[in-house]
Amino acid sequence: MSVRDTTARDMKGEGMEDIEAVNLAADWADISQGLRKDLGHQLHSQWIKPIQLGGFCKDTGTLDLYLPTEFSANWVQDRFADRLSLAWKIARSEVRTVRIQVHPGRRKFAELAMGDGRRAANDGGDFGNTVHGVGGMADSGFTAPVGLDAALTFAAFITGEANILACNAAQRMSANEQPQFSPLYLKGATGQGKTHLLHAIGHQYLTNHPRARIFYCSAERFMVEFVQALKQNRMIEFKARLRSFDLLLVDDIQFIIGKASAQEELLYTIDALLAEGKRLVFAADRAPQALDGVEPRLLSRLSMGLVADIQAADLELRRKILESKLSKFAPLDVPEDVIDFLARTVSRNVRELVGGLNKLIAYAQLTGQVVSLQLAEEQLTDILSANRRRITIDEIQRTVCQFYRIDRSEMSSKRRARAVVRPRQVAMYLAKVLTPRSYPEIGRKFGGRDHSTVIHAVRLIEDLRQRDADMDGDVRSLLRQLES
Repeated sequence: MSVRDTTARDMKGEGMEDIEAVNLAADWADISQGLRKDLGHQLHSQWIKPIQLGGFCKDTGTLDLYLPTEFSANWVQDRFADRLSLAWKIARSEVRTVRIQVHPGRRKFAELAMGDGRRAANDGGDFGNTVHGVGGMADSGFTAPVGLDAALTFAAFITGEANILACNAAQRMSANEQPQFSPLYLKGATGQGKTHLLHAIGHQYLTNHPRARIFYCSAERFMVEFVQALKQNRMIEFKARLRSFDLLLVDDIQFIIGKASAQEELLYTIDALLAEGKRLVFAADRAPQALDGVEPRLLSRLSMGLVADIQAADLELRRKILESKLSKFAPLDVPEDVIDFLARTVSRNVRELVGGLNKLIAYAQLTGQVVSLQLAEEQLTDILSANRRRITIDEIQRTVCQFYRIDRSEMSSKRRARAVVRPRQVAMYLAKVLTPRSYPEIGRKFGGRDHSTVIHAVRLIEDLRQRDADMDGDVRSLLRQLES
């Protein structure tokens, strides 16, 4: 049942005007929910959630939507007007025009606030996601501040070899004591956890410094607001507000390339904040030296602190992430072979991995089916095909031979020397783990060996990995090479 149906049912006996207002609100709730799914939490929270319903004129078919500031109204008008208009026309055919504008009462309030000396300390204004401390955690009823996702905390960040340096550096940046490095530059491919760490830093910093002012935005949004301030002759205010923050968090810094004036302003801002002992964190999908079109002085500032690399999650980390997410669905039973299958197959980025698990669990719960390997293969076709890089047994044999420095012919030879038997068994194990080939098929690729020989090799290596740290290290290293 939609929000509209539920609300309208509860409004029997109310006047027609009240019912109409409730129906509009219910329609907006449904539309907003749909936009949240389409746009994602961050964009929705930033631009759609602040929208307030205005009046609806039945004669002209005009619906007013209000936003708190001129900047936000212009932004939504430029980027979401068509989508909002279409959604409203689908929800109710009598809506012909959707007007997006500043709330009439907010202009006067903003003008009064401009004359208030406390504005710089208490008002986020039009610029970015300003987050303010609100007193101690215990007495303030603290909730996640605007712009920071409540779910993206250090407690929810799963660590492994691929990301432990970045996570430790992020925690140091949010600690009470002054960090030894600033800025912190988080570098990693899409979906590997950069944004998660940015949000986690913001949350922890506010916990440790409840009255601090932090600013979180993407580099693209920094650019837009810089241009907006330039056009509106508000650069002095823009600079003053930007440099008043205690912690600056900028995501996707690669999108600031090629914008000379904005680069220069960011450079001066970095210098000003560093001179006052403020903290800065940047994130990008490439190292500072790989940013094309960046002014040399800015490149120097971005590189002068700590550049923490977030590598692609290895098999072990992917499995840990899945197990962590599964704990939230207890007592739902997800077989071990399904977890292993997802961890091995969805390797491009963590976001897709978690999305695949969520989709599988949601489907099973909605249809009443049992989670199984077959169900995963049937329902996650798109995700699996996008991630699956076909690793061949020939590739596995070649990689194992290079690793152990033996001749490729030993994979098929009849020699029983330990120096060649163990690598051969490792290759058989990897062939079973990384390819869809059956035991008999694998045996044929290893000199026509019987399937029972392959089964013995797989079980032996599995056992050795549990007991022998060197063997486990060898296999993990080979897995990384083959999956990279």
